[in-house]
Amino acid sequence: MKEQFTIPARLKTWSLALIAVGVLTLILGFIFLHPFYNGPEQHYETTRFWASLIQDSTFFFLISVAAFFFIVAHTLAMGGWQTLIRRVPEAISGYMVVGGIILAVVFFLYIFVAKDHYIYTWKDPGTDKELLRKHGFQGPAFFVVSSIIFMGVWILARMAYRKNSIAEDNGAFGDRSYFRKSVTICAVFVVFYAVGISSAPSWLWLMSIDAKWASTMYGWYTFASTWVSALSLITLFVIYLKNQGKLELANEEHLHDLGKYMFAFSIFWTYLWFAQYMLTWYANIPDETTYFGIRLWGSFRPIFLLNLIINFVCPILILMTRDAKRNYAMMTFMGVLILFGHWLDFYQMVMPGPLKDHAQMSWYEFGILAGFVGTIILVTAKQLEKASLVPKNSPFLKESIIHHT
Repeated sequence: MKEQFTIPARLKTWSLALIAVGVLTLILGFIFLHPFYNGPEQHYETTRFWASLIQDSTFFFLISVAAFFFIVAHTLAMGGWQTLIRRVPEAISGYMVVGGIILAVVFFLYIFVAKDHYIYTWKDPGTDKELLRKHGFQGPAFFVVSSIIFMGVWILARMAYRKNSIAEDNGAFGDRSYFRKSVTICAVFVVFYAVGISSAPSWLWLMSIDAKWASTMYGWYTFASTWVSALSLITLFVIYLKNQGKLELANEEHLHDLGKYMFAFSIFWTYLWFAQYMLTWYANIPDETTYFGIRLWGSFRPIFLLNLIINFVCPILILMTRDAKRNYAMMTFMGVLILFGHWLDFYQMVMPGPLKDHAQMSWYEFGILAGFVGTIILVTAKQLEKASLVPKNSPFLKESIIHHT
């Protein structure tokens, strides 16, 4: 059984090439988009520079956190079917450290160094009474403190789990103390994840971009988008490893379950999307409808509608059948499509607020995306190298081997 993974030269070359594209794009963006300029005539270029970095750094960091939640949810639920593929989300969640550093640097530079204030308007509330009223929550102090707490706990919990998981491989067969410790770690994490993803980080990092608008469903909406994205990324890496001759005991049953997750939570995301939109439309309160007005009737309208087509219509039509969920090519296509679709979802969550009716998606946005894609691929691959692909002493390994749906 081939339990050890070594990064193929081709994968390393492609990931480094994507990172190089991202770095080059960032340099060109620094030169041409004037990130520290404060003149009103070039405000859109400056804002676009920072908004794209915030979009991608937030999106990929939250995907890695959701990948760890995949492990946590199954550990607490005593779900053993995923044991054979568990090292994949473990590896993806390793991006939390690198992604957390990138995210922290982006936030620090934008909030405390950049002169632009069009993304987080609460940076410079002026005499705006509503922004001043919320400044205790929507302000630099609370932003920094809450971000450090939640990101810190998430990262530390993942590090503790990973250390314990590898120690279990080297422990005595049948020793359940490692599993009991992993349950404790997961229980701590899930509390901070539930509170964090449904409130402070998602509200401050994303919802506060539209500082005068609020939705109590926004945290759940953010969770659904990153959760189904994490499921898609897990699926892509499982298929890649299978094509490399690894994960020999994982089979169509495991792929089928991942497909069911992708199908079900695409519908769940749509439910939240529709509920948030429908309630706003039905109430027709001006302070609330402005959020959807700029997305539905301005230059962002094509992206708004494409987002719904990719993230709902395509999954429900393509992944509905049993055969589609067991087809490697179809699952690969849908994994890439869903990831791109929810990257678009984050684009329309971030960009319309600061850019108003100036929708732009060109070399800069796709170049930065390439850099982050290359980074998460390389980090995940390096994490896969550091441990056996099969957690051989897990108490649920046998259940996963004989798994049948």
